Amino acid sequence: MALTFFRGIQLRPFLLYPSGLLARKHGLLYCTMRSTQTQTATHEKQHPQLKVSTHSHSKTLDKVSKDYETIIGIETHVQLSTLTKAFCSCPYNYGSQPNTSVCPVCMGLPGALPVLNSKVIQFAVKLGLALNCKLSLNSKFDRKQYFYPDLPKGYQISQFDVPIATGGFVDLDLPFELGGGHRRFGITRVHMEEDAGKLLHTGNGSYSQVDLNRAGVPLLEIVSEPDMRTGIEAAEYAAEVQRLVRYLGVSNGNMQEGSLRCDVNVSIRPVGQLEFGTKVEIKNLNSFSAISRAIDFEISRQALLHSQGLSDQIVQETRLWEEGAQKTVTMRKKEGLADYRYFPEPDLPEVILTKEYVDNISDSLPELPEMKRRRYEKMGLSMQDVLFLANDIDVADYFDATIAKGADIKLAANWIMGDIAAYMKNEKLSINEIKLAPQELAELIASIKSGTISGKIGKEILFELMAKGGTVKRLIEEKDLVQITNPVEIEKMVDKVLAENPKQLEQYRGGKTKLQGYFAGQVMKASKGKANPGLLNKILLEKLNKS
Repeated sequence: MALTFFRGIQLRPFLLYPSGLLARKHGLLYCTMRSTQTQTATHEKQHPQLKVSTHSHSKTLDKVSKDYETIIGIETHVQLSTLTKAFCSCPYNYGSQPNTSVCPVCMGLPGALPVLNSKVIQFAVKLGLALNCKLSLNSKFDRKQYFYPDLPKGYQISQFDVPIATGGFVDLDLPFELGGGHRRFGITRVHMEEDAGKLLHTGNGSYSQVDLNRAGVPLLEIVSEPDMRTGIEAAEYAAEVQRLVRYLGVSNGNMQEGSLRCDVNVSIRPVGQLEFGTKVEIKNLNSFSAISRAIDFEISRQALLHSQGLSDQIVQETRLWEEGAQKTVTMRKKEGLADYRYFPEPDLPEVILTKEYVDNISDSLPELPEMKRRRYEKMGLSMQDVLFLANDIDVADYFDATIAKGADIKLAANWIMGDIAAYMKNEKLSINEIKLAPQELAELIASIKSGTISGKIGKEILFELMAKGGTVKRLIEEKDLVQITNPVEIEKMVDKVLAENPKQLEQYRGGKTKLQGYFAGQVMKASKGKANPGLLNKILLEKLNKS
């Protein structure tokens, strides 16, 4: 196995083994793999890339919706937030120096045996329940055989015919600007497996370097039913999966770190045809917008081939999304299941779940995104408010804590979605990092609603509390910000402003009624923003219209 793996690999300055395991020059063993020509380039040379202009792309999408039905399914790999890898005690930290978190087990050295991390099973059960799946009380691991330089054992420990969870669904709401409406997408299966290592390609493409830090990191693969019909639906499905794993705490779901990776399967068929078209898989999708754009391009590409009588050129293959060129390109032909030569993993026992174990995990599940959205909807919030608040579990918890202190529901939502969200964006902070506590936001809303302070002063207090912390009551007292609600005091200020501006008063009474705003501004300035706006305007109008 070792001879097979290292055949054609040359020694170069790149760390593969820790110095304690195998010594070479300076105590380190270095490894790279030479490559004189990439497979993509070879394939593209043999089959020139079909060009689709932006204009024809848009027209083709319109035509597809009438003449063809698009079938989309997604395979999502979720990297679990366990302290150690799936089958050994190595930690995994994103961004670590290459090959510094490896051991004989995750490097696939002869005689090293795997030991299952129990947290992987717990997280798999959690996610299976959250996706409304049926759990397999008896499941097993299998070996998935294939050769690749970043797979040191020559096989991946996965699950084949008896996955831990099957037959579920996920519900989501599309934003209004994307068409709106409720969607339910089926889940075929959820299974446990280990991740492979990573190839780091050089700029000129002459060789690749192998980093095995990621080898053996636990994954859950979620396979959807082919229920999606547009790029937007697929992107929203992926976003919902991200929300779900973050709510559950099983993964951070960061796409930029590879903690959530989506492979999209796309095919089209003439409207009315029952048989599926030829499926194409798309990889290298590192954002939700990339998922949507890649699917739209692939639909256009396949539809164009159909319209030109070249549907036989649509082959089952894996394609890469090139963000810069905004197109998909051939990577490799898709392997069938037979190529993997699955068989039961002989070094691991069956995974047997008891009803008590499953029930305990079920009882510990938090309120999930779909439940939260429905609860917020029942509160009378708009769908726009609901989707914003439920999108991030920390924001949702902050909102819930605020209204639990008695804050008006709609006002709390407005403050969080408006000034607080803008402040977080400008300062690049999360809601847990601002210094405004939920109870103080509730106190601020109550102070404005009761007339203790004005809305303008409320905003000033808000930004100070977010930046420095403190309490609403203390700031109001220290800065003497209590709103002036005494009619006699406000009337004196109005009389003074009118007396100081006789020319403007004459113009107002001559028909320039817009000057009311000018007088109100002068009174507010004189009161340092503390005059009650409603009372001020009432008294001012009476004085202005007095003949």
